[in-house]
Amino acid sequence: QDAIDRKEKSSETFKTAVHGLETSTSALKTEELGRRAPQWVRDNLVTMCMRCKEPFNAIMRRRHHCRACGYVVCARCSDHKAELQYDGNRLNRVCQECYVFLTGHVVLEDQEGKHKGILEKGAAEVSGKSLLCSSLQLLDKNGKGGTRGWFVIPQDDPLVLYIYAAPQDVRAHTSIPLLGYQVRDLPQGDSRHIFQLVQSRQVYTFVADTEELKRRWMRAMARSAAGITHPEEGED
Repeated sequence: QDAIDRKEKSSETFKTAVHGLETSTSALKTEELGRRAPQWVRDNLVTMCMRCKEPFNAIMRRRHHCRACGYVVCARCSDHKAELQYDGNRLNRVCQECYVFLTGHVVLEDQEGKHKGILEKGAAEVSGKSLLCSSLQLLDKNGKGGTRGWFVIPQDDPLVLYIYAAPQDVRAHTSIPLLGYQVRDLPQGDSRHIFQLVQSRQVYTFVADTEELKRRWMRAMARSAAGITHPEEGED
């Protein structure tokens, strides 16, 4: 399963993913649901159901696309059918939220009213309103391996670093409160652009794709660690 997950995550570069985020969003406006065909979110841009947030796997939890909003959802969350105007009012597989909107039927297991946890921030949403976001690699403690992911410091939560497995996941897999950390520059080794977050015995080591990106992250993290919450002058 680990090998499958790694293959899916590395099958397309994060730069392509970023381009997809910048050019358009997949979600249609509410009034357009069912009237216009959505742009599907690509399978390899998510690692979990975009509705219930359960992780996908190759055996028990397959990916499906909602024909109304284009989200990638699991079988349980797409076990509904609704008439779609753009498809001649034929019945199509849709996610639970679109089903409720299009039909007006109440689904008893709807969990929309539940309180969202701190990690339940969609990557695409927070990336569009972030102080900084990009792909980075977080090295393990021995510095020989690590996990590549999508890292975001949101504008509405500027003292926290959110880490996603993929740039359109609807839930972060971890977060790091930045306040009080020190940002440490490390010499370039093996063409890797490395820097660290350090606080007491806790050390996080990151690898950026370029030296410029490394400097931008060091500056952004240092500002957050110092409690500075507003964007730098001249930046969006």
